Amino acid sequence: MRVIAKLDAKPPHIVKPIHFEGLRKVGNPQEMAQQYYTQGVDEILYVDIVASLYRRQPIPDRVAQLSDGLFVPLAVGGGIRDLDSISQLFHVGADKVTMNTYPLQVEPEFIDQAARAFGSQAIVVAIEAKRWDQGWECYSDCGRERSGKDAIAWAQQAERRGAGELLIQSVDCDGRRHGFDIPLLQAIKQVVNIPVIAASGAGCVDHVLEMARQVRPDAVAVASLLHYDLATVAQLKSALAQEGL
Repeated sequence: MRVIAKLDAKPPHIVKPIHFEGLRKVGNPQEMAQQYYTQGVDEILYVDIVASLYRRQPIPDRVAQLSDGLFVPLAVGGGIRDLDSISQLFHVGADKVTMNTYPLQVEPEFIDQAARAFGSQAIVVAIEAKRWDQGWECYSDCGRERSGKDAIAWAQQAERRGAGELLIQSVDCDGRRHGFDIPLLQAIKQVVNIPVIAASGAGCVDHVLEMARQVRPDAVAVASLLHYDLATVAQLKSALAQEGL
């Protein structure tokens, strides 16, 4: 099970939201990426979380600076809506891209196009899910905009269209440090055959262990846990190893 450091950005700063709102500055992207890389993280996930809201795409120069000296996979997201932008990101050091708003709200076929052009292994579809009644609805634009689409059905569609991985985030649990939305993660893990990255809610190592035992995701993406020195990458990996995870 991979451990991913999730860096949410409102450039030029890394920020930490709660419920995808109330952004708080927590550090410098390059310094934090290098810190977590040195600690032994398996991947870095950098997302400009206000890019879609501001109708912009990731800036290649910033990604180039971030990737310099990193020798683990780097995934980049935020506002991606055309193949040329993806190509530029790969040329400056990104290994994967994450996408949510554009394929969810505008053109689902963009997932197919990106997977055909660059390979499924490079395409991560992010799902921002909020619980309503007995299910979950997909949101976009940093948890602001409703889509009317069921999160479970959208996860299946993303897989059919060529997504190589799914990043599952809970709007309800994000930033609260009270634990993951385990039923959401279980529901999606049970209906897809591609890797699932669990995110949103970790406030301690035990939260990760509890989720991992019940969900068995392919990776976990953590932010607050690392940003606020609640645990190191080594402590998290050691705990997972002791559990056979």
